[in-house]
Amino acid sequence: MAVARSESRNPEGAGQASPDPATRADWREALRAKGYRLTPQRELVLAAVESLRHATPEEVLAVVRESSAAINLSTVYRNLEVLEELGLVRHAHLGERASTYHAVSGRPHFHAVCRKCQKVTSVDPTVADGICGRLREEYAFEADVAHLTVFGVCVDCNQEPT
Repeated sequence: MAVARSESRNPEGAGQASPDPATRADWREALRAKGYRLTPQRELVLAAVESLRHATPEEVLAVVRESSAAINLSTVYRNLEVLEELGLVRHAHLGERASTYHAVSGRPHFHAVCRKCQKVTSVDPTVADGICGRLREEYAFEADVAHLTVFGVCVDCNQEPT
């Protein structure tokens, strides 16, 4: 059975954790391997994305500004774009708000979003093996499940009286 991990949109304490030295070293190594440096701005953006889990650029900026008021929204967007090109973060569309970003350092997953409470659940990609197999066999199509978002109603909201 695949394991799913649930989280609220704004987990308590989000944005307050700083990355451990091993994470910083991993980031530095990944960037250097592709010809980039871990600039102070990139480090702040990565740390914010890591701590927030699924955050809009505006939410990333709010956390980054706790450490550096000099960084603006366009700097956050530019860094997120570079970090996504390098495979360190991914974006997902988790509803009607702006794209959200999450670190790739965790396990691969896709998202299930509750339409009622907005809870985001990270779902193991093997859950989608059946549909991916059919897409491959019947349509010669390779699905990017890590970019998938499924909308529905979570078990908690389903149990609420109407």
